[in-house]
Amino acid sequence: MRIQIMGAGALGCLFGYFLLEGGYDVIFVARGKQYEALKENGLRITGIEEGTFRVNAVKKPENSDLVFLTVKAYDTLNAARMLRNVKFRAVCSLQNGVGNEEILAEFFENVVGGVTTYGANIAEPGKVVYAGKGRTILGNYRGDYAEVFHEVLSNCGVEAEISEKIEEKIWEKASINAVINPLTAICRVKNGKIVEIPELWELAEKTGKECEKILAEMGYRIDVVGMVREVALKTSENRSSMLQDIEKGRRTEVEFINGAFVKAGEKLGIDPVCNRILLKLVRGIELGMG
Repeated sequence: MRIQIMGAGALGCLFGYFLLEGGYDVIFVARGKQYEALKENGLRITGIEEGTFRVNAVKKPENSDLVFLTVKAYDTLNAARMLRNVKFRAVCSLQNGVGNEEILAEFFENVVGGVTTYGANIAEPGKVVYAGKGRTILGNYRGDYAEVFHEVLSNCGVEAEISEKIEEKIWEKASINAVINPLTAICRVKNGKIVEIPELWELAEKTGKECEKILAEMGYRIDVVGMVREVALKTSENRSSMLQDIEKGRRTEVEFINGAFVKAGEKLGIDPVCNRILLKLVRGIELGMG
């Protein structure tokens, strides 16, 4: 089976590594220095597991059986347009934020939603640190291919499960990210500091409760504050993806995380004060980097 990783960044390369270890034919779609490094030197995995692999790195998508989409949320539309030019059976999003599956469903018949807590970061182009084991939850958003992707990941030793409530799981992860990511990015701290520093925990609690209120109106009963504390402590030494983006002068996914809660809150008649402030602060940092 030929499987394509559309967006061979940190997470994409980690899952590509899992697929290679599982014996699958893997295409790594990358760009810039990452593409050059993968093409010339292959993929090097360090951290929890170690290994170096020659890989099939390309700049544009090719025909395949399945696609894992791991681009940044703001690149989903562009990625969908590119994928429309090749043949494949189904696409599974393993991205951050809300709205990725909705965009994909406008283009493709078979779309699987996914969230994962596996941790990875790029040490340098072509070198990915496998930073944390986790679990991956899949669910059908459009079509009926979740079982296929689940079987593929299970064959590779990835801890995966199928949920009939994938949209709730996507919002659940987004709520955790809506608290941890902007606070760590704005204050330039590791995840654990959110709990350790009283001033930051006060903001985390208020933002988490605001997310809980919005989610409750949507019909989702989620203990956001409790989950934020648990995740922040469990990943205390991690630098959030939003913090890494800010440190590298890159655009963040804040519009698809806090921005999603702002839109949802306003639609439901709830004033999303905390999420709006965090959204504007991160936007301000992004604009100030120019």
